[in-house]
Amino acid sequence: MELRKRSRIPRWCALWLALNLSALPSAAGELRYSVQEEEKQGSFVGNIAKDLGLTPQRTVERNARVILDPKAQYFELNSATGALVIREAIDRERMCGTSSACSLHLQIVLEDPLEMHRVVVDIVDVNDNAPQFQARNSSLEISEAAAPGTRFRLESARDPDVGVNTLRTYLLAPNDFFGLRVETKSDGEKFPELVLEKSLDREIQASFRLLLTAVDGGQPEKSGTTLLLIKILDVNDNAPVFDEPVKRVSLLENSPLGTVVAKLNATDADSGLNGDVSYLFSKYTPDKILNLFSVDSKSGEIHVIAEVDYEQDRVYDITVQARDGGSPAMEGSCNIKVEVTDVNDNTPEVTLTSLTSPIREDAQSGTVIALISAKDLDSGKNGQVTLKVSPGLPFKLKSAFGEHYTLITDGRLDREAVPEYTVVVTATDAGTPPLSSQKTFVVSLSDVNDNAPVFSQPSYSVDIPENNPSGTPIVSVSASDPDLGDNARLTYSILASTVHGSPVSSYVYINPENGNIFTMRSLDYEQMNAFKIEVQVHDAGTPQQSSNVTVHVFVVDQNDNPPVVLYPTHSDDSGIQLTIPRSAPIGHLVNKIVGFDPDSGHNAWLSYSLVPGDDAAVFRIGAHTGELRTAQKLADEDQGGRERSSYSFVVLVQDNGTPPKSTSATVTVTVEEKSTDVAADTNKTPFTRKGGGMTDVTMYLIISLGCVTLVFLLTAVVVLVRCLRHRDDLTCCYSRKGFRSRPTYQQRSHKDLHLQLNTDGPIRYMEVVGGPQEPHTRTYRPCYSTLSSRSDFVFVKTPMLSHNNTLNMTLTRKHLLNSANEQKPPNTDWRFTQNQRPGPSGSE
Repeated sequence: MELRKRSRIPRWCALWLALNLSALPSAAGELRYSVQEEEKQGSFVGNIAKDLGLTPQRTVERNARVILDPKAQYFELNSATGALVIREAIDRERMCGTSSACSLHLQIVLEDPLEMHRVVVDIVDVNDNAPQFQARNSSLEISEAAAPGTRFRLESARDPDVGVNTLRTYLLAPNDFFGLRVETKSDGEKFPELVLEKSLDREIQASFRLLLTAVDGGQPEKSGTTLLLIKILDVNDNAPVFDEPVKRVSLLENSPLGTVVAKLNATDADSGLNGDVSYLFSKYTPDKILNLFSVDSKSGEIHVIAEVDYEQDRVYDITVQARDGGSPAMEGSCNIKVEVTDVNDNTPEVTLTSLTSPIREDAQSGTVIALISAKDLDSGKNGQVTLKVSPGLPFKLKSAFGEHYTLITDGRLDREAVPEYTVVVTATDAGTPPLSSQKTFVVSLSDVNDNAPVFSQPSYSVDIPENNPSGTPIVSVSASDPDLGDNARLTYSILASTVHGSPVSSYVYINPENGNIFTMRSLDYEQMNAFKIEVQVHDAGTPQQSSNVTVHVFVVDQNDNPPVVLYPTHSDDSGIQLTIPRSAPIGHLVNKIVGFDPDSGHNAWLSYSLVPGDDAAVFRIGAHTGELRTAQKLADEDQGGRERSSYSFVVLVQDNGTPPKSTSATVTVTVEEKSTDVAADTNKTPFTRKGGGMTDVTMYLIISLGCVTLVFLLTAVVVLVRCLRHRDDLTCCYSRKGFRSRPTYQQRSHKDLHLQLNTDGPIRYMEVVGGPQEPHTRTYRPCYSTLSSRSDFVFVKTPMLSHNNTLNMTLTRKHLLNSANEQKPPNTDWRFTQNQRPGPSGSE
């Protein structure tokens, strides 16, 4: 008793130190606490928030939570204090059995950022169980011939507590014949043996009733008792003896039924029935052993009768007795330690603890997506698990601690290319053969505004006839954006600019939703034949993305202007007043009618004719030149015999449009009497003064023509020099089909330069129009007289795509005529008059 009292202090100190030192973190990323079993609900285990360096408010903000085994929900996290408390009372014996170490593993998950911390809670045993014998009374038969010192194995008491709280010793009630010896097995289990201290005499005392007490080492002590009923038998003085009193064998788990675990052999020195040995399990053998094994009473072989699972029990202690046939029978015992060998019979398990989906497509490499854990119930290499993620994905696994992993990004993500990923995580153990399992889940990507809208064309060109009504659709521009939602919702607008000094918004309007462009006013080719629009499209994302495109609008001429007579000057009331000498011969040039049409192309080709009449028959007019000449000799008298002093007729000037437009002027030719003979020179004009002098108008014409000629020569020299200097910068020209304006508009083809030539006979008209990529190109429409010996076309200035060069072209009438000699004009009723100068002859 004194020895037992001295041993109480060290055990109390050890328990106190275990409780106070257990709250310290055991390793980086792992917290370890300890708690006694059978603590009440709500009991404090540890301050998670404090040990993780967080405040209780921060743990709530980061949505801290405890992840437990669904079968053992013993703990919960107090969100108000950040403390880990007991949710359900823990029975250590039920949870861990007789294992010396008992702990529960759980995980604390924090979000924003996503983290996991491992928590190990050691369950400290308390002395809540008393040692207990299987039976209240134990019967024992002992031969009277038993010699002093003979030992008899007694039933062991069971105490589910561990450590100092487990079974410590046995005590026997005082008597004169028997003593007690406490033995310890290899696994530390203690069992009692009854020792005969004095020889027995059945005739003096045939039986004994002794109280056996089992005492544990807890504070306070707890004990259990059983009553030994000892019956003294008559002589069979030799007990069976095993070859190996203690036997150790190994057994593969999942061994087939009937497998021989061990073969025992015991001998008895007695003869006859006293030496006939039979084998049987000890009557104190637990039921779980009786359910797994059987022993052959004759051969001593122990067989497997049920499935042996390493994961349930790794070691079995079996006690087999050998009993002879004597009366009373004598017994010997053998302890067999069966160690179960693990085989790879458990597939690894993969658990998806937490998953963040969807994730932003611009997530940085190393972003945590999921928390994954794996476990295998096997041991050794059979329980070593390796995780792999399916190849070809921008993800990888990173080991966190133990069997816990994090799935992180390992590359650039692009939702437009792959909107979601099916991730397959494969867990494989190191057993032979290896076993594996898979966990499949989907990681979706959320869109970010990382793509700018793209127009369907790099630029747009469109033709629209002039005089269009307001609201006429011009063109529809379209763009696309591979993003989603607001990031792909497009809005179209026209960038602010000016067209001929007016805002572009006063000319056109764009529908912001579909990109349709409409006119805001009627367009006039004579005022403006081309302009450009800068269209912008932007999405509704953040930050906003946008793109621009240029729309070139070309106004197509319509025959909406009638020709006018510019020369000779006249008034609507008096008409054109001309004079002619009476002696003028046939073919005498009276004057030149000059007309003008503000339209272009065929719409500006003019023809001249005389309205039939008596006076008109005396004259003829050049259909293309407008030269008015006499067709017959002038009469001295009219039909009434009166002197003829004047002629009156109507000149009709008509364009070549569809439908054609025309204008007329009344011409009155007054006959003058002249003393000089005009027949000698039919080419002299009315502009020559009497006496050989020239009129002021003629002089002005000569000066004007001289100035124009001088400017032309200087320009030609400059152009020639520039052409020689930039010979390699000339670009090709492409001819357009047709010249007539169409009633509807169409988009132009993408060309750098349009050269429009009339091939209906000798070339008198040409247009050079810049392509859509040269927004500053000018359009030139020179017209040439049929009587001009040389016509020059100069100045086409356009910025090229990569060179800011000036394209200078000089085309001679001779070259143009050579290119069109094979073409026959469709009619002869045409004329160009924009570049003609007033004068008596076309040669001037």
